[in-house]
Amino acid sequence: MDEGNNLSMDIINYEKEHDLTDNEMAFGSQLSVERVHDIKSQASDATPEEEGLLRRFMDSHQ
Repeated sequence: MDEGNNLSMDIINYEKEHDLTDNEMAFGSQLSVERVHDIKSQASDATPEEEGLLRRFMDSHQ
């Protein structure tokens, strides 16, 4: 599994664990809802900056 797939699964698992929507994930990470959805669904890969924003959000709310 590549890094993009790991991030996608991490987002899915995080949203399930914390009962969050893509909208809430986007707000918390400061990305657009469309980008979160595209990354989560693997329609496109996250840039290093986007991955950093998502991971910082997830790490700060464990």
